[in-house]
Amino acid sequence: MPDTVEPAPPGRGGRLRWAALGFVIGLLPATLLFLLPIPGGGDLEPGDLFILSGRDDSVGSQRLALIEFWNAMNPDNQAHLVELPEAADGQHAEMVNQAQEGSEIDIFNLDVIWTAEFAEKGLLRPIDEARLAEPAQDVFLKKPLLTCRYRDQLWALPFNTDAGLLFYRKSLGLRPPPDWATIENESTRLLAAKTPGLQAGYTSQLGDYEGLTVNALEALWAHGGELRVDDQGRVTVDRARFTAALRSLAPPRPGRPAVVSPEALNQNEERSRQAFAAGEVAFMRNWPVAYRQLTQTDAKAGPAGAAAAPADFDVTALPGPSVLGGQNLALSAHTAQPRAAQALIEFLTGEQSQRLLFERGGFAATRAGIYAEATVRQAYPYVETLLTVVENANLRPVSPHYVTFSTVLRGYARTVLAGGDLPADLDERLTQALRGITPTEPAHD
Repeated sequence: MPDTVEPAPPGRGGRLRWAALGFVIGLLPATLLFLLPIPGGGDLEPGDLFILSGRDDSVGSQRLALIEFWNAMNPDNQAHLVELPEAADGQHAEMVNQAQEGSEIDIFNLDVIWTAEFAEKGLLRPIDEARLAEPAQDVFLKKPLLTCRYRDQLWALPFNTDAGLLFYRKSLGLRPPPDWATIENESTRLLAAKTPGLQAGYTSQLGDYEGLTVNALEALWAHGGELRVDDQGRVTVDRARFTAALRSLAPPRPGRPAVVSPEALNQNEERSRQAFAAGEVAFMRNWPVAYRQLTQTDAKAGPAGAAAAPADFDVTALPGPSVLGGQNLALSAHTAQPRAAQALIEFLTGEQSQRLLFERGGFAATRAGIYAEATVRQAYPYVETLLTVVENANLRPVSPHYVTFSTVLRGYARTVLAGGDLPADLDERLTQALRGITPTEPAHD
């Protein structure tokens, strides 16, 4: 990650410390300049544009490369990427602060779970669908586009999508496991055989942040349970199956094999990837970008330089549906250049940009056409699995109070991971949380 891009403190003008971006046009073939049309026509308001975003985790910082392409072709609308710290919770708080203060931010790169909140609070300007070069529903994948809508209004365009993949080591003789029981059985077998370097069977993101909510929901679905939200916002969850699912993720105790790594309780995406790369675990749940990070395909090579899955590992679908993740680009309600800012969003979510972000950066594309291209399928065989996983992924509850809901849910999840129980009135407590009310201390059976 370039050291020249730094987080922006709140405020206007002099209180925003913008860092200069390095000029990285050399990363991309010059002919691509003519393949990336600039939307918006000739009526764009002049002036710099600022994008507030989390850290660029793409291989080779491809978001920065795209922004520099835009800048090379738009001297009157120079774009600047302002990156926030990695943790999603910190990003959320800072973005809300910037949006409420009416800072110089023109575009927010929002986690898909934040769109409803920002729209409900009046922090966003709707996308002008009449100005779009292509109808959004004709080009974007259905579920990622759903995360951009709230109350029948389009508030954003999908920048990248995400769905959890199961990484497994082919070098240990493993094949795609059809269910969680197979993961447990294979892990136990490999550990009993004292496989060199293996410390546990499985790792994931069980730290106290949104990653735990994601993993808790995916475990519930893998165990045949459901979490439902009705039209009145009431939550119902299969408490018994949820308990069993969470306990399957709990670290080992006396008499139990070390199926799930104890380190998973403190791991995020990067730390779990490092554990898998070091051969400490046989299985890992992670997002698609981890595949490219593990293979480290040359960012300059493009499809011709991409390799098939390495001999050491491969990816498959999780034992149940994945949570749908990703990020959406949305207009700030305070932008003074709405036409120019929307043109930049269209450029960054356009077909050529999405192809570059996938082929070179490893981000899952949001446009359906990318997955159908023969060159992409040949160069990246896992793309078919990725598309299936995205199409089968489940959305998290849509609510302006999702952050409160997630905080409460993962608090209960950590209680179970530590050996406790879910509250007897779990449905009511989660319903309160989804309505923005933090429940009192849980009552247990």
